[in-house]
Amino acid sequence: MIIRTRLAAGVCTLLAALTAGLAFPAGAAAGEPTGQDAPKVDLVLDVSGSMRARDIDGQSRMAAAKQAFNEVLDATPEEVELGIRTLGADYPGDDRKTGCKDTAQLYPVGPLDRTEAKTAVATLTPTGWTPIGPALLKAAGDLDGGDGSKRIVLISDGEDTCAPLDPCEVAREIAAKGIGLTIDTLGLVPTAKLSRQLSCIAEATGGTYTSVEHQDELTDRVNQLVDRAADPVVTPVATEGTDQCAGAPTLKSGLYTDREEFGQQRWYRVEVLPGQELRASVSVAADRAVSPGYGVLMRAVTSKGREIVRGEAAGNGRTDVISTGLRYPEPERDDADGDKPAPETVCLAVTHSFSAASGVKATPGLPLELTVDIVDAPSQAGDVAAFGLGRGWWLLGVLILTGFLAGLVWGWLSRWRVAVWRTN
Repeated sequence: MIIRTRLAAGVCTLLAALTAGLAFPAGAAAGEPTGQDAPKVDLVLDVSGSMRARDIDGQSRMAAAKQAFNEVLDATPEEVELGIRTLGADYPGDDRKTGCKDTAQLYPVGPLDRTEAKTAVATLTPTGWTPIGPALLKAAGDLDGGDGSKRIVLISDGEDTCAPLDPCEVAREIAAKGIGLTIDTLGLVPTAKLSRQLSCIAEATGGTYTSVEHQDELTDRVNQLVDRAADPVVTPVATEGTDQCAGAPTLKSGLYTDREEFGQQRWYRVEVLPGQELRASVSVAADRAVSPGYGVLMRAVTSKGREIVRGEAAGNGRTDVISTGLRYPEPERDDADGDKPAPETVCLAVTHSFSAASGVKATPGLPLELTVDIVDAPSQAGDVAAFGLGRGWWLLGVLILTGFLAGLVWGWLSRWRVAVWRTN
């Protein structure tokens, strides 16, 4: 199985534009949970005709979903605002245009009335088409507003039947809006094609995909995802880098998201005071098919263009997220006038070498997640990262000395053995 690396998050979270001079919520640094709004969850259930199949513990897929929903509704935390949306529940006909509009809010996202929600679920009957893409767009609207966590849990037993509105592209568009929404997907007795589609949807927003073949698995997994929505989360702040350091957004300590086109370079700025250390990392996710062989490069550059330190990593196609990072300590300095020393502007440049596979859309760009941390520098910190080795200089010196001594010993032993051989 292909290893899928997740960033502190894989991947996928993600992304709307802010201009230079980011404004942070009062009393909260970038990426910190504010706790002002209740977490929201929208359960999106496939009610298409294929849900009549009786292959989950001797009962139909629809019956298993209803039983799981009833148990989930009983266990939903009080602080979670939960809603239920259906797809394919109302139109039984053959008109594709009408069938692809068949998605409705069965129970609105808000404070949960368990009895009312269960009554609504009991009325469902497998009916029509599978408009996953349109349903995801509507579900994103159901969760609009507020700064609490937002999660869509999609449960389906079949692929979308309403292309060219590709649900994977829809998920990427939702991620690009930067509303902090995660989509988790569950496939009921999935085929290989369904698994690929649901995995792609989840990965686009940093969510998870789960294959389900038993009713208790469905109940347990949905319960886990609803409970997860109630956990405190760190929501990345959407930003928009520029094509050069001048005019780039100035970032403080926090977690940020952006999108970077193929062949593009993104710049950001960080103010580092004397005696502080900048620690930065970036992760770029391949949320679509890309050519094998790629890398990511992060450089710290002074405002005058001198490169201070860099971090880089390469991949070979076995992971869909690639990460690198760097550290730069700003040394202490004395100000001649006794005033507070001015901070140094450090420019961060992010470049990746992903290339789009044939026929793959290049826009929106690949999602990237940037972590910035400014801490007090270690004592006696200097520009130790100037040549990219950081505090590895002492280790390099030890290795050179060890190699030199080992060479001398080996040479002496060789000469001694030759002398003994000649004597004998």
